[in-house]
Amino acid sequence: MPSSPVANRRYRGSSAEERRAQRREQFLKAAIQVYGEQGYRSATVKAVCEAAGLTERYFYESFSNSEELLVASFRAVMQFLFGELEKAIAGTSGGAVERARAMLTAYYEALQGHPQSARVFLVEISGVSPAVDQALEASLREFGDLIARTLDPRGKGGTASESLLRAGVVGGVIHIALSWVASGYSQPIHEVVGAALRLCLVLKER
Repeated sequence: MPSSPVANRRYRGSSAEERRAQRREQFLKAAIQVYGEQGYRSATVKAVCEAAGLTERYFYESFSNSEELLVASFRAVMQFLFGELEKAIAGTSGGAVERARAMLTAYYEALQGHPQSARVFLVEISGVSPAVDQALEASLREFGDLIARTLDPRGKGGTASESLLRAGVVGGVIHIALSWVASGYSQPIHEVVGAALRLCLVLKER
């Protein structure tokens, strides 16, 4: 169906669609800030709107409820995080272990450098609803696939037992992150990376 003339009308150089996309981005940034500071369960739509500098009318233009915004903000965090990991892998000229070390360093540096995003990724996403759990499970599978590809570019390991092993490794990597964050990032990052790398090498030694 063609767009209406009103939808195509431009205001100060931006179309209505571009302005909606910009407002959505404002809400995503605000959600990561608010959920990271207050926790998802304590945050309100009003608080997110105030942080975004927008009204609730605009909130419901982009999201049907807070849960939908949580999933969208989680996916935004994951998109950023996986982008950082891919860049770290591509920028390393060493072998599989060196690439994995670079990827894990980028992962933990991103969590330390963006604590609000880390809280959304590690804490706030868990146990909200089946729909939110599905988004989490999808991201964990993607993370496991990335770790496995980094250690074994030949792409082995499509069996059910290998999938379980990947899930266990990813769970361990994330648990290390949770413990590190809870300690106030007390351990040097190279020690954290070293512990996670030893765990990930299980996928290479199978």
